[in-house]
Amino acid sequence: MHYDFEARRVRRLERGPFDIIGDVHGCFLELLDLLARLGYVRAGGGMSHPEGRRAVFIGDLTDRGPHSVSTVMLVDAMVGAGDALYVPGNHCRKLYRYLAGRDVSVEHGLETTVRELDALPGRERRAVSRTFRRLYEEAPPYMILDDGRLVAVHAGIREDMIGRLSKSIERFCLYGDVTGERTPEGFPVRRDWARDYRGEALVVYGHTPVRDAVFRYNTINIDQGCVFGGRLTALRYPEMEIVQVPARAAYDPRVVFRDMPPEPPASSDRPANSRATTIG
Repeated sequence: MHYDFEARRVRRLERGPFDIIGDVHGCFLELLDLLARLGYVRAGGGMSHPEGRRAVFIGDLTDRGPHSVSTVMLVDAMVGAGDALYVPGNHCRKLYRYLAGRDVSVEHGLETTVRELDALPGRERRAVSRTFRRLYEEAPPYMILDDGRLVAVHAGIREDMIGRLSKSIERFCLYGDVTGERTPEGFPVRRDWARDYRGEALVVYGHTPVRDAVFRYNTINIDQGCVFGGRLTALRYPEMEIVQVPARAAYDPRVVFRDMPPEPPASSDRPANSRATTIG
């Protein structure tokens, strides 16, 4: 794969308001629940907000959950209509590589998406494949929004990386700060990069399921493990409200939630207006 990094601009003119949505992982019905709770209504093949709010999807749309294809098509329709923005996650990259004919292992959740795709008629499968490949190819590894006050990314980003692009930065955005080791359950061991973050931009990310969305050093992880029976989360920005809906089922029954350190004092680690109100 060869990308024109300069063309995939990370600095965006959009200032919000935004509804930043964590890892969906094929939990399409929960996504509909969350969008409805946020005030979005059906508009063509997508959903839009009557007050002009825009959804921001921070990757891992597919895998593990039961409705990855529907999730892809809804997000693509919203992005195409200007109702949403999207940055990819590591599962998005793996699906892209699979659809591009690369030799990838069909496991760790990808097998659920492949089963969905293989159940489609040939013409429809090809159409979904083209749609997702285009969506992925047009997405930057992360986005700088609201005049630099907000960064949307899948797995994380260090302060010195913001505003730059490289293959190593893209890997960090997709996978986080990995050690190369794996847990007994087979998941990658990841360093807590947010512990050392002191940037002025609020970084909203997901990737590592944690039970609660809390601000730490001007970052917030909004992956509350919906596909594992947790919750699907949105952060309303700039209001700093957390809106959540519960999973309808534990589609992947493994317990993979990571315990995060407690939220630090607000006085020095984050802006005064960044304390969230949880709804749901």
